[in-house]
Amino acid sequence: MNQKKLKAIDLFAGIGGIRIGFESAGFETIYSNDFDKNAAATYRLNYGEIDDTSLIKVTAERGMKKIPKKFDILLGGFPCQPFSVAGNKKGFADANRGNLLFNVIEILKKRKPRAVFLENVKHLKNHDDEKTFKRIQEELLKAGYHMKAEVMNSMTHGNVPQNRERIYIVAFRSPRTLMKFRFPDKIPLTKKMSHILEKNVDDEHYYDERFGEIYTRIKKAVKNRDSFYQYRRIYVRELKNGMAPTLTASMGAGGHNVPLIRDAKGVRRLTPRECARLQGFPESFKFPTNQAKSHLYKQVGNSVTVPVISRIAENIRIALES
Repeated sequence: MNQKKLKAIDLFAGIGGIRIGFESAGFETIYSNDFDKNAAATYRLNYGEIDDTSLIKVTAERGMKKIPKKFDILLGGFPCQPFSVAGNKKGFADANRGNLLFNVIEILKKRKPRAVFLENVKHLKNHDDEKTFKRIQEELLKAGYHMKAEVMNSMTHGNVPQNRERIYIVAFRSPRTLMKFRFPDKIPLTKKMSHILEKNVDDEHYYDERFGEIYTRIKKAVKNRDSFYQYRRIYVRELKNGMAPTLTASMGAGGHNVPLIRDAKGVRRLTPRECARLQGFPESFKFPTNQAKSHLYKQVGNSVTVPVISRIAENIRIALES
């Protein structure tokens, strides 16, 4: 007889990276929510359903009618921009994004799931002289949850060639269950740049004379076909360790941290599919054909590294079931 699957709700769902990771570890997703209409469309294409109502409205609704009454774990890659060094660093003072974590706390108080999983930028730990992180810990404790947190890098914990550090918070209502949980150890990195590259990439991804001075600068700097390069508005640097820079939401708009490579055809940016591979998404994952590339880059940059999530989720499941 098969064991009953642990049920999860997926908040700030984006394009479903956390969902994929947890479902690969045996969880079942019974509700998902994201206010970004483009991300919700991509999510819907892949999983069939998502509530794209603002989480503020969902929690304000009498009885939180849309939130399932019973589930085992709340999942949330809550907005990172208020805490990121690349963002405005307003933290909880950001009324539109920073305060959304309190909506999560409200759900926890009302529904009391057995566990919580949260993900954010590593700088959350040090934001505002660690006051923000301590506040999160205090609010979780008030809601009845005991937590552990750890910063992990995708290239050391997810076997993908991307230098991406994120903080992961895991909390349980039971202190005994928390004692059973441990974050996964580092694993060997076997995947290389060559494993994520596509063949026969469309011309639109290549830089040429149309880009003017940018093209002149990039063409001169990007020489090695075995390295990722990082275009940072005013300069280009080679990442000689073979790792891609952290994928960001702005990379499709020509902004900070654009990853570049040189192939037989010329210098180009990575494709959305290559970026998805750097995040460990399965090849079966689908992108909408009616969205601008900039939206797809943003969605992948805002997502998570799936293999890291899968490994954490597996350890959560073991703790809950043991």
